[in-house]
Amino acid sequence: MAPRAATRERLAGAARAALGGGRRLEAVERVTGGSKKGVYRLVMDDATTVIAYLWDDAENHWPAAEGDDDLADPFSPGLGLDLFQAAHARLDALGVRVPAIRLVDRDGAHCPAGLAIVEDLPGENLEALLARDPDAAAPVMARLAEFLEAMRGHRAPAYGKVAVVDAGGTSHGTSCEGVVLDRALRDLAEAASRDPRIAGASDRLEERLSDLAAAVRPRAEYATVHGELGPDHVLVDAGGNPVVIDIEGAMYFDVEWEHVFLRIRLHDAYRPLGVDGLDEDRLALYTLAQRLSLTAGPLRLLDGHFPDRAFMAGIAEHNLRQTLELLPA
Repeated sequence: MAPRAATRERLAGAARAALGGGRRLEAVERVTGGSKKGVYRLVMDDATTVIAYLWDDAENHWPAAEGDDDLADPFSPGLGLDLFQAAHARLDALGVRVPAIRLVDRDGAHCPAGLAIVEDLPGENLEALLARDPDAAAPVMARLAEFLEAMRGHRAPAYGKVAVVDAGGTSHGTSCEGVVLDRALRDLAEAASRDPRIAGASDRLEERLSDLAAAVRPRAEYATVHGELGPDHVLVDAGGNPVVIDIEGAMYFDVEWEHVFLRIRLHDAYRPLGVDGLDEDRLALYTLAQRLSLTAGPLRLLDGHFPDRAFMAGIAEHNLRQTLELLPA
């Protein structure tokens, strides 16, 4: 979907402001991905390129839900310029490579919605590199492991979105595992309302979630996590370094949450990122919770106008089956 003519003109002005005068916008190309915001490559007449992030309701494919704007919920949608800037500042300070910011428009100088212009990294992402040449991906994975270690080493006394905690705010609930359990039960109810297989196993899944949560021991320190660090959220720059994107959901949370997601997305390729000392009880609870989330979320997304419907339906189906396999025999 190309941006509207008015949006294109605004992006042209923002690109000129970010890159300096003397350039004219030649083309606007939508970058694949970005279900919550518009992501566009802006190509200037001298072949210079940048990426525009546009947080606008028209760019968000997710159906609106109650609590979407509640930042005290660690799992509310990562929407908006404030979350992006806070996450960018935290990750950059930890030495995690993120796209350099060229311009931020929070006052509507160029667009009525939140807008950021960042550096363009036009090469392949880690997912494509792993599929094409796992050996070439090895140094990228090693560097990504260093990033994860730096993030794990930065602790916070409270859990929640980076933007909330770094500003001195607090989040709902009393523990990460409690927040995860509450969310998993909501995801279970949503998935059950959309698929009879989950509905038929709903009582057993609820009981299993409660048992797993009851086994988790309290914790009072939290690591920095991306939240959805799949290989499609890691670009590779010209020097072969990983660059982390889609960072608005970054939070202080149990590090096990990050590693469960990495295991789900990377399968056998996860091994270079593995670490010792993870809590097995948390891993078990978070694995079931994330499988439910990856079932309910795509099914909910299909209620809206997401364009690649077959792809999203496939994600839901795969994770639904994985969810049911996690039930005790």
